[in-house]
Amino acid sequence: MSGALHLAAGQQAVPDLSATAADLSAGSLPAVTLAAQSATTEHRPLIITLFAAFVVATLFITVWAGRQTKSAADFYAGGRQFTGFQNGLAISGDYMSAASFLGIAGAIALFGYDGFLYSIGFLVAWLVALLLVAEPLRNSGRFTMGDVLAYRMRQRPVRTAAGTSTIVVSIFYLLAQMAGAGVLVSLLLGITSDGGKVLIVGLVGLLMILYVTIGGMKGTTWVQMVKAVLLIAGTLLITFLVLLKFNFNISDLLGTAAEKSGKGSAFLEPGLKYGATGTSKLDFISLGIALVLGTAGLPHILIRFYTVPTAKAARKSVNWAIGIIGAFYLMTIALGFGAAAIVGPADITASNKAGNTAAPLLALHIGGTDSAGGAILLAVISAVAFATILAVVAGLTLASSSSFAHDIYANVIRRGQATEKEEVRAARWATVAIGVVSIALGALARDLNVAGLVALAFAVAASANLPTILYSLFWKRFTTQGALWSIYGGLLSSVVLVLFSPVVSGKPTSMFKDADFYWFPLENPGIVSIPLGFLLGWLGSVLTKEEPDRGKYAELEVKSLTGTGAH
Repeated sequence: MSGALHLAAGQQAVPDLSATAADLSAGSLPAVTLAAQSATTEHRPLIITLFAAFVVATLFITVWAGRQTKSAADFYAGGRQFTGFQNGLAISGDYMSAASFLGIAGAIALFGYDGFLYSIGFLVAWLVALLLVAEPLRNSGRFTMGDVLAYRMRQRPVRTAAGTSTIVVSIFYLLAQMAGAGVLVSLLLGITSDGGKVLIVGLVGLLMILYVTIGGMKGTTWVQMVKAVLLIAGTLLITFLVLLKFNFNISDLLGTAAEKSGKGSAFLEPGLKYGATGTSKLDFISLGIALVLGTAGLPHILIRFYTVPTAKAARKSVNWAIGIIGAFYLMTIALGFGAAAIVGPADITASNKAGNTAAPLLALHIGGTDSAGGAILLAVISAVAFATILAVVAGLTLASSSSFAHDIYANVIRRGQATEKEEVRAARWATVAIGVVSIALGALARDLNVAGLVALAFAVAASANLPTILYSLFWKRFTTQGALWSIYGGLLSSVVLVLFSPVVSGKPTSMFKDADFYWFPLENPGIVSIPLGFLLGWLGSVLTKEEPDRGKYAELEVKSLTGTGAH
């Protein structure tokens, strides 16, 4: 969901946080940025203390949880000991990243109604997860998505494909989080040198490795639960203060935001961002499809369904998650429109063209730009944003390392002969390797627009993972060839379309600003790659001579619907 920041905003108007860093290093600082910088400089000890307190607290939780991690089930699924409420809270923490907090607030502050559509899309996505995926997946699998796909198909090729897709999605998602963390922390701590930014990325990567290798799923889940509480509390505080300023009159808030936006009533109506051309409207449809369908195929979300003891608890956890996430996205109205009304779009874009500093600037203004209250609020909100990044990167790393160890190492390389101890050891080493790769790529991408990378993560999840999961669970004629065509076809098509889209080249907000080799006009490939993933899954199945194992499908159907024989 950090994806939300760059994916939602990754379309032309919302690049990443690196724009702020560029402004700082260029020395051309608007008044609002100077106020923020002055506040962070004066109260930097407080900011560092808050950051350090969260890191120490979460490391303590991780070590405590690590002492209770004895088996593969403990490492991968937290011993399946979490209640529906606890897992719902953890899912919320995994889903509501700093990207949601910063990016959606910025999108609303700059584009009004069109920005709020992102909040709606991310919430609606959970209905797909609840109705189609949560309960059957919990009943059918053990630790990973590959368990479900391989149940009635040839193990080695399907698990290899599932593991590859999971790792690709997770690494690109991780890259965006790492780069965002580096820029956010560098900005708040006043670090402008390249070496300092690389060091911050390395620190985040090291913490990520420690969380997963020591705590496994138990430690990661508790960190996500703590982070969810912090994020909701921080958002609730800012929402209350914004509404208090307008005497809890939402009409006044929206009216002031529209007036200060310079767009008038158009700010509160559809079309400000996605109404100019037919291509922009199509791009929004493509983005919406990817977000709504991609969520139900995100690896770090899927593995959360295995941490509860029953399918009923899995369903209950999604219900809790929908409630918590829904409340959060409802409060983004106050964050976004409050930033537009109190800070103003001009000052927000002067600080950061993307609007990603809208929420921190709102905290600064609502507490007083020249007061300790404003600086404290800015520090708290920034620490919460950093907390969300740590929680999300831990979940992503666990998903990818688990898939490598369980699907590729234990079932492909060792052909099911690995012991639980060997499997967990492989997962921990995979965590280190994935962490090192993410640190290296995050350091390289620290000044790039990572929108394309997050868009790729969602596109892969929606194009490759979801079609294969749904076909496996609900279509008796689905075959191994269909699964391979769907996963690899969805993966390759989304990669190619993103590489040759305006996200990568051809525009000032592209990853490579000076190059121009794009031919795909849309900034999100979902409208093409997702139907293609479904089509290839069907085509691969009907064109193969392989006969589907109908007996295995009948077993899977009973298992997925009733929970009989579920782990």
